Amino acid sequence: MRQSLMLLVLLLMANIAFSQEQSQSFTLQEAIDFALENNRTAKNAIRDIEAAKQQKWETTATGLPQLSAEIGYQNFLKQQVSLIPAEFFGGNAGEFAEVTFGTKQTMSATATLNQKIFDGSYLVGLQSAKVFLEISKNAKEKTDLEVRKTVINAYGNVLLAEESVQILERNITVLKKNLDETTKIYENGLEEEESVEQLQITLSGVESNLNNTTRLKTLAYQMFNITLGLDINDQTVLSNNLIELTVQNTVLSLLDAEEKVENSIDYKIAENDKVAKELLLKLEKSKALPTINAFLNGGYNGNSDKFTFTNSSQKWFGTSLLGLNMNIPIFSSGMRSAATQRARINLEKAEDDLTETQQKLSLQIASAKSDYKFSIEDYENKKLNLNLAERIEKKNQIKFFEGIASSFELRQAQTQLYATQQEFLQSMLDVINKKAELETVLNEIPKN
Repeated sequence: MRQSLMLLVLLLMANIAFSQEQSQSFTLQEAIDFALENNRTAKNAIRDIEAAKQQKWETTATGLPQLSAEIGYQNFLKQQVSLIPAEFFGGNAGEFAEVTFGTKQTMSATATLNQKIFDGSYLVGLQSAKVFLEISKNAKEKTDLEVRKTVINAYGNVLLAEESVQILERNITVLKKNLDETTKIYENGLEEEESVEQLQITLSGVESNLNNTTRLKTLAYQMFNITLGLDINDQTVLSNNLIELTVQNTVLSLLDAEEKVENSIDYKIAENDKVAKELLLKLEKSKALPTINAFLNGGYNGNSDKFTFTNSSQKWFGTSLLGLNMNIPIFSSGMRSAATQRARINLEKAEDDLTETQQKLSLQIASAKSDYKFSIEDYENKKLNLNLAERIEKKNQIKFFEGIASSFELRQAQTQLYATQQEFLQSMLDVINKKAELETVLNEIPKN
């Protein structure tokens, strides 16, 4: 029995140690760095860049020499019969002789080398491949910015839930103490039953809020894990706290940052779209130009009535050919012209989209700066309000137990305090998130 108990204790200790080893601790910056490498969307963006590189080489390779080989084997189960005038062989005029040409079996091996000499669409394709690669890199940059912002939001939501749980637990402890003291006073006939009931109502509401916040905390951790690219049930620990991050993210100098719309990733994407449309217009124009291709082939043919192609005595006859092909577009019934006009219209749309993007980004930057400035001001205001609400609640507690204030006044002060506590926590989260939004639109990410 004693040995079994020792074994059970050892297993529990091992399980606890294993759980501790499995948990991962993250500061906010560590979480961002981890997500940029492991977030599934970020990893796919990296794969898109690699695919674009391969597509660039694929496009380039179409203009380089292409070598192909072909091996053919034919076996006539029944050879074709041709009719030849019999007089060619000394026969009577008007009669025909049945003749079979060639052997029953043939085999050939041919190698062909093709090379583009001139193709306007190929030249445009090379430029397009470079632009496509640049578009993929811009998409990766935008993905990284969005992943960073999402991680900050998820990190802040976890801290908000943690802080909320702690505050609610402290509030419950205070309420239970107040309720216990008030109940004793009531039992001694020195307080009305309504005072006990008021505190019970308040306590019940705070306990219900705690249960809901605890569930939300679990969901916040799971969302945080998904954002980082971890399993949803992995154990994670956050090293920073909400107040610490709020102080770190109160950077007033960011409000004076230069508004360079050209640095925004959305502007870069719109600009690349315009370049892509320019290349599509060039492509349609290039289709009116001739294309020139050169080729060189060589091969061997073997003939036999039986399959003797593997014998050393088999005769093989070589052939070789060098040539050029020129394809000259002459008339397309207006098809090329329509395609060119369509490409020009799309280019005009892209130019307008770029201008629109520039205007919207200017407004977006101004709005983000305003929101960030307000979040800092609101945080300072909510901090003062919290101090006032704590003092008011404390005074009402003293007045209540001294019989000066009613239970309704105490409950009102407590409810005001609890609301102010949540507003203060939210104001800290807003500072962190609004700064992240401003950095994202400015594309000014702190280098760590």
